[in-house]
Amino acid sequence: MGGTQRGPLAGRTVVELAGIGPGPFAGMALADLGADVIRVDRPSAGPLPTAPPPADVLGRGKRSVVLDLKRPDAVEAVLALAAGADVLIEGNRPGVAERLGVGPEAVWERNPRLVYGRMTGWGQDGPLAHTAGHDVGYIALTGALGAIGPADGPPQIPLNLLGDFGGGSTYLVIGVLAALLEAERTGCGQVVDAAIVDGTSHLLAVIHTLLGSGRWEDRRGVNLLDGGTPFYAVYATSDGGHMAVGALEPQFYAELLRLLEIPCEVVDPRDQHDRSRWPALRATLAGRFATRTRAEWTAVFDGTDACVAPVLGLREAAAPPHLAARGSVVEVDGVLQPGPAPRLSGHPVAAPGPAPVRGGHTREVLAAAGLDVDALLASGAARQA
Repeated sequence: MGGTQRGPLAGRTVVELAGIGPGPFAGMALADLGADVIRVDRPSAGPLPTAPPPADVLGRGKRSVVLDLKRPDAVEAVLALAAGADVLIEGNRPGVAERLGVGPEAVWERNPRLVYGRMTGWGQDGPLAHTAGHDVGYIALTGALGAIGPADGPPQIPLNLLGDFGGGSTYLVIGVLAALLEAERTGCGQVVDAAIVDGTSHLLAVIHTLLGSGRWEDRRGVNLLDGGTPFYAVYATSDGGHMAVGALEPQFYAELLRLLEIPCEVVDPRDQHDRSRWPALRATLAGRFATRTRAEWTAVFDGTDACVAPVLGLREAAAPPHLAARGSVVEVDGVLQPGPAPRLSGHPVAAPGPAPVRGGHTREVLAAAGLDVDALLASGAARQA
């Protein structure tokens, strides 16, 4: 199935039961790495679209089939696809896939080597496993949300990057790749239970290290990495922009003061960690940054070791020369999106593949699986765009 993909996962097939957020992102990451990702979309009323959505970044590089899993022949089609696949990804509440007839046991009867990836917020078990939730609630229980924000204000929501995609998708991909390696050795697949609460908690390992060693207070806005220090903070510029400062090490802090033209008589670099001086230091830094525009300060700090960078908007992120040189943010068919990551020395970086038309590959994918496509289309179990 699919033979045009390049990358270390070329030749691997992933069946992705369509969902939202972290599951599709994991599928996108696997497609970026070369896997042939077949997205099983749900039918909808009316005709299927003739073009992909204008900005379906999470669908890039995938193929799409439309199957109505309320019909037994469509369920059989999914099992047939899984029989020739390496991975299946789903993001339903616990038990839903089993009720549909496409749970792990049903799949393993056809393909015992298949890795079954499950993406949820709460996990497959525990008191909250069957309840609804979203990123903000998941990260709230882990302590991560409570650690982000100013000391004198409420916790700040870090988009849904920390939970859905950091603690969720990333750990699903890690688990899938690890399980694939073991399946190669043993011939047996397994379930990857990727829970956002588990992954987010895991991401807090360094903070727990600092907390356990007495170097972190269990309250936000007063610590080394949460904006509590004046040399790891964000400052406004004269034009309403902002500069991010991360001058933690003494040599970088000294460079910061030098480029800000703050003399030693005003701020002694040796007093960097004297907390009693931090309020005055913060006011001094804020005053200096407020004297020039973001562009002017960007020019001052560009290429230096002061660890200062401009705070950019999403549409500006393709412009910095470094990100542009690496293709960290690219434009494909007029859509701004992240470039593939990470980079592997054995494989050249390829432009992201296009997103599929929903149901645009139904016929070719089902035919390759040896199914009677005409019968499936005629019964309404499958639809072709």
